[in-house]
Amino acid sequence: MLAFIQLPFSELHFVWLLLIMAIGLGGLTYGGDVLTGGAAAISINLKIAPIVVGLTVVSIATSMPEMATSLTAARNNPGIALGNILGSNVANIGLILGICAVLTPLKVELRMIRREVPILIGVTLIFGLFALGGGFQRLEGLLLLALTAAYLIYIVRGALSEGSAAVDEEFAQEAESYAKRSTKAAVFFVLAGAVLLAVGADLLVGASVEMALRMGASELFVGLTIVAIGTSLPELAASLAAVRAGHGDMCAGNIVGSCLFNILLIGGAVSAIAGMDVRNKLLVIEFPALILLSGLLLWIFKSGRIVSRREGVILLLLYAVILSLSGLSQFGLLF
Repeated sequence: MLAFIQLPFSELHFVWLLLIMAIGLGGLTYGGDVLTGGAAAISINLKIAPIVVGLTVVSIATSMPEMATSLTAARNNPGIALGNILGSNVANIGLILGICAVLTPLKVELRMIRREVPILIGVTLIFGLFALGGGFQRLEGLLLLALTAAYLIYIVRGALSEGSAAVDEEFAQEAESYAKRSTKAAVFFVLAGAVLLAVGADLLVGASVEMALRMGASELFVGLTIVAIGTSLPELAASLAAVRAGHGDMCAGNIVGSCLFNILLIGGAVSAIAGMDVRNKLLVIEFPALILLSGLLLWIFKSGRIVSRREGVILLLLYAVILSLSGLSQFGLLF
């Protein structure tokens, strides 16, 4: 992805860097929303079934902030790209699910236990095996993208075959707001959203790299923390909105779906286009931690099919421990 804005980051005060990061995150969040609305409107206007649009077009479009950030960073700052993918998944499970469960216990649908979470565990293990193999190049990227297509086909077929009137009505109501836009207006929204994403990613990555240099931190650690948490804010907002509306099951579904797309779609696209090298330290803390959290997720979901407040606190504590160990490792204080 080309750099849209060239700023003298090295000459800016720390406060300005923080402000630029905030602007970049705002551009990513708003750009993602605009692009999602435009893409969904085009799909609805093309008479694609609302349930298919919701499970594919909207799901992919809402992953665009992470995609834009990782692609922008991949060529010159690969540590941020891989750190963003790993850190976003760790934040989704440990931080976002933990916060939502502390606010209110979350009910879990049976299909999450039987299908989505086991798929997530399998995909995470595959991701880890690729890392052990030395990194992510074009072949690994294409394999991950092929798995993305297979997963999309699987969930759409499952939804269409098991679809109920209530599910169809839910997706139809969501599609109504998108369908009000003309195709020309929708195309404009897609283009405008893409520009906002590109500019936001440029600003966020540029300011994050400069902050890493000044703090003596690695780009990887910044990707695992600041960038990952920042690009996960849309998921946090969506999950909190679902909790407030009494749809805890949607919260769990959003988090698992986001984790799957982070690994398959974003990891696949970045690997196929630019590649991602894996540092050995990642194999000691971050990858095992992600696999542990994914397995723990299944255990929590199966324990009464409810994520309790106590389990939410445990997830938050685990997230804090993982970040602390990761920081010590990246600064050379642990290994």
